[in-house]
Amino acid sequence: MPIKVSAPKSVLLVCLGNICRSPTAEEVLRQKAAVEGMSLTVDSAGTGDWHIGKHPDDRAIAHAKAYGYAISKLVARQVQPDDFYQFDLILAMDKQNLQDLQAIKDRLINENPEQSETLAKLVLFSEEDPIHAGEDVPDPYYGGDEAFERCIAHIESGANAWIESWKSC
Repeated sequence: MPIKVSAPKSVLLVCLGNICRSPTAEEVLRQKAAVEGMSLTVDSAGTGDWHIGKHPDDRAIAHAKAYGYAISKLVARQVQPDDFYQFDLILAMDKQNLQDLQAIKDRLINENPEQSETLAKLVLFSEEDPIHAGEDVPDPYYGGDEAFERCIAHIESGANAWIESWKSC
């Protein structure tokens, strides 16, 4: 069931390594918001640290480019506690990353209970999407071209759903 989230000013998209799904989603959401005239700060990060400082996977770059999204200049980074204060909404690409993010948020709340209301809202990326509601965005990293095509289609569908939801707020 979709969750009503008021239109945020800033969104962080999170996957595991920040080289396939989340950088693609960052650029897709950025472009779709711009087309709708929405002022939205968009960034991406990973819960893991394996790819910090690296550009997205070459396959993700190529597939994104084929759909009109330029992600080659993005640089992977790991989620930081400050992200929970700097962003209004953090969208996780899958349930495992959502759990990992929730663990970080819970730790921050335990450390500063009085600031719990100022922390970003955490939601699964596909939550608003009527086509993929509640599904993980499939990680294409170990797949071929088809996996990257499915990933982009899923991300575009989810981004469209969020934009529509925010337009109605």
